[in-house]
Amino acid sequence: MSQEQTYLELSEEGGGAHKFYEVTVDDATMTIRYGRIGDAGQIKTTTFTDAAKAKATAAKKIGEKVRKGYAPAVQGARQKRSVTRRQIISPPSTSRTRPASRTAPVLWRYASGASAFGIFIDDEVCMVGNEAGRITTLDHNAQVLRQYQLPDGVKCIVADDAWLYAGCDDGNVYDLSGKVPHLAYRISPEIDIYWLDIHDGVLGVSDSGGGVCAIDHEDEFLWRRQGSGSSGWMVRCDATAVHHGHSRGVTSYDWRTGQQRWHQSTGSVLFGWQESTTLYAGTSTRQVARFGKDGSPQKVYQCDGAVYSCAAADDGRYVFAGDNCSSVYCFDEAGTRLWKLATGCGSAYSMQYHAERLYLVTTDGSLACIDASEAAIRAAEQGSVPQIVDVKAPSTIEAVAPAASVDIVHDSSGGVVVECFEEGGQVRVRVVSPGYDSSWRVQFPKNIREPRARYVVTEVRASQRGGFYRAYGDIRRLI
Repeated sequence: MSQEQTYLELSEEGGGAHKFYEVTVDDATMTIRYGRIGDAGQIKTTTFTDAAKAKATAAKKIGEKVRKGYAPAVQGARQKRSVTRRQIISPPSTSRTRPASRTAPVLWRYASGASAFGIFIDDEVCMVGNEAGRITTLDHNAQVLRQYQLPDGVKCIVADDAWLYAGCDDGNVYDLSGKVPHLAYRISPEIDIYWLDIHDGVLGVSDSGGGVCAIDHEDEFLWRRQGSGSSGWMVRCDATAVHHGHSRGVTSYDWRTGQQRWHQSTGSVLFGWQESTTLYAGTSTRQVARFGKDGSPQKVYQCDGAVYSCAAADDGRYVFAGDNCSSVYCFDEAGTRLWKLATGCGSAYSMQYHAERLYLVTTDGSLACIDASEAAIRAAEQGSVPQIVDVKAPSTIEAVAPAASVDIVHDSSGGVVVECFEEGGQVRVRVVSPGYDSSWRVQFPKNIREPRARYVVTEVRASQRGGFYRAYGDIRRLI
């Protein structure tokens, strides 16, 4: 039987949607390829009991897209649009906003090779993800442990309970919890990601147009809203809300329904941080604004330049900020500025405070570790700083790329067995090992799902809210 192929595109002016949708029917098999125009896109293949059912389903899919504005097109006629990247650089010292005269006590810094946004710090590791897609993991003694190579620039690295994710400029989110990165979420191609966060499997995304959305563990929209501003550089998620920072301030939405909970006006928000009961918004108006998660204004921390990043101690005792002149600040909880020092390695795009150390990722691509103890800061203010240890990645470490295949095993002992199956035209995953609810679906990598395939995973854990499981650790194909 001859192959039937339909190719559609939707391209809007002014930076709107720019995507394609291709449906191919070959006998009883339907293949859908979709994504941003100019990219290879994502592929989903479904096999039906006969060719008639494949053609009928294909016609339904095509009709749905046409009703949304897609139209037949010639592949290759339209060119790929560039991904929006944050174009902010440190101004020279002749700027009217003068940089700090003293340098912070930097203990060590790692040159990642490109400007960097992604940072993650915990008791065990320090991580930096840069615009070249390279993620490097170091220990707290600045020894490089491992590297990942993602397909495009790393927007951010976020933790969600035991899971660790990286948001990438290719529109995907990768799970870094195992030895090899796996595709965790495919974000709709028309969303130009600025920032993202994840809580209990629910993904919050802010975009270049000021929009915000919540996506569940199966890549399905819980809701999507156009915010009241543009350029949404902040999104933070918790158990009750998605908090969105944009050009007109901070807006909080109910995580389940998308209903607005509250809004507070600030200057344009360039970065956001959260603790258990508070939100911090770094703004272009040289301030860090602190709010309660009920929307109540609490405190303003005044800087000398536009605030590119901010962070806080978990008890709120210290609040930190990085400005556009390569300076870093520390305030006490009441808003008093305790110190301002130069980073020595560019402006901080992102930062995190941990165990009396302040970690920055910067415009020049450094991951820098600053000794933020009171003694070290007092010495730095007098001009006494430690000798910086400059760290380079050893050539023996090979960066691990996302995998579309996994190792094969013949024995399921020591793990949990899950099974892929078709449901409503989608490939879902359920647990088949005893002791689990087989009606619950499993959050599982999208790029290795195959109908009727079985896999052994290290662990399967119930989500905090219940209703689905989450695969954790290494994944192997069971044959």
